[in-house]
Amino acid sequence: MRSRVAFGIVALALAPSIVGAQRLGVAGTLTTLPAPVVLDTAIGFRAVVARVGDDFFIAGQPTERALTDMHSRGVTTVVNLRTPPEMKNDVHFDEPAVVRQLGMKYVSLPVRGNDEYPYSPQTVTAFAAAVREANGKVLLHCTIGWRASHLWAAYLIAERGVPAESAVANARAVNLMDERHSGAGRMPIEDFLGRALPELKRHSP
Repeated sequence: MRSRVAFGIVALALAPSIVGAQRLGVAGTLTTLPAPVVLDTAIGFRAVVARVGDDFFIAGQPTERALTDMHSRGVTTVVNLRTPPEMKNDVHFDEPAVVRQLGMKYVSLPVRGNDEYPYSPQTVTAFAAAVREANGKVLLHCTIGWRASHLWAAYLIAERGVPAESAVANARAVNLMDERHSGAGRMPIEDFLGRALPELKRHSP
């Protein structure tokens, strides 16, 4: 009986910090960063979908069904990193129209790592603005969650004051895949930040 009481006291003591740490969309420095919870892609996502805290989802390409599911979970803003040519050639429904019909806001921040759609600090700034204006949960997606993971980590570092090592580890648990990158050239997160990041893992060619 005594051990149950002790456990209850400990749980009550920890509860405020746990609950407070789950809402990541509020302004200011993040002092606690919850680990991503990987969800079943059968709800309609390509490759990966993960929840971070109570108000962020990072994922691959959603289906119409997945967007409906996200709306039911409280998502108010969908941020898409895929380029117009990608969407035209690969997605067989009108994602912006579906998002808006569901009553959510659609934000297009196309990046591809080329001259037309570069990875840049401006994208991080634009994503931060979308988060501030979301008034609810945010879905950030690309094709397989790779670009989204890189932008997520860059956002945590540049906008939320999260140490680089923690931000990279958090995004790695989604789909950062830095360990598969050869030592040549910078990774998307580095271009998003405008600087090299020694905390990344690099595959030796």
